[in-house]
Amino acid sequence: MATETGIEIIALEEHYWDPVLTDTYVGRNASRRDGLLKRLYDVHELRLREMDAAGIDIQVLSHGAPSAQRLDPQIGPEIVRQVNDNLHATVQTHSDRFAAFAALATADPVASADELERCVGELGFVGAMIHGLTNNEFCDKQKYWPIYARAEKLEVPVYLHPAYPHPQVVEAYYQDYLEDFPALATAGWGYTVETATQAIRMVLSGVFDAYPGLQMILGHMGETLPYLLWRVNQALSRVENSQARSFREIFESHFHITTSGNFSNPALLCAVQEMGVDRIMFSVDYPFVENQPGTEWAERMTFCRHDRVKILNGNARRLLNL
Repeated sequence: MATETGIEIIALEEHYWDPVLTDTYVGRNASRRDGLLKRLYDVHELRLREMDAAGIDIQVLSHGAPSAQRLDPQIGPEIVRQVNDNLHATVQTHSDRFAAFAALATADPVASADELERCVGELGFVGAMIHGLTNNEFCDKQKYWPIYARAEKLEVPVYLHPAYPHPQVVEAYYQDYLEDFPALATAGWGYTVETATQAIRMVLSGVFDAYPGLQMILGHMGETLPYLLWRVNQALSRVENSQARSFREIFESHFHITTSGNFSNPALLCAVQEMGVDRIMFSVDYPFVENQPGTEWAERMTFCRHDRVKILNGNARRLLNL
């Protein structure tokens, strides 16, 4: 395992599915390619074999989209408790190979905060992952802040991951191309736009002033925000805007990014130049992206060994206390 030069590889955004949660899915959320389904539901032999073949030492497991964000507040907390207990049991069977992000039924923010504390304190989880909108609503609103208050208290990050965009956005922006290009609304563009918007809204909401220790993670090389950081910061720094701290200052102090599904040296170089190497962590986005292209790219990163170690394992170990 590890790279050919002996550097440990921790992959941070690696998904699975649990029938306890997926049995609640309807429509497009319930449909995946057969080969993909096999990998999503396998958290044992097949997954470990493919990790070994690609040289991945540790996966941080998280339930795949839309996870628990579409559940109603009456049933959601009990479902995610079972899902997180099942994930804990999986991690315990291979505790040297797996770590875990909690699933949270964010429609009940207080219950979600309590579940996060249970998962971190009792189950040893290293943070939480939120997938897209909570029943068509962004999660920067103050009613969701109990989750972020608890994450700050526990000193664990919250990972903002995409899910299928708002139905009205799909209809207005993507629908007429989806028959021929269904990924336009997802990994091809829609995921990026919606998740970057969520991150921008988080910065503008004031949540990081309320909870200055809160740390967030964005996947997919930062959902284009490192590339756009100068422009976004300049626009939101104009006199008509009321932000006390600059967008850049807040974003660079509270967000980390991963390389999930974006194995591009120019994109990585941009991210490093804008955010610094200490805030970038390796991820694959398994099984939606195969492990091998990610680890082959890791061998070709045009950085010194010291910085490659940070990206491939050191930054994750520090942020997640692995």
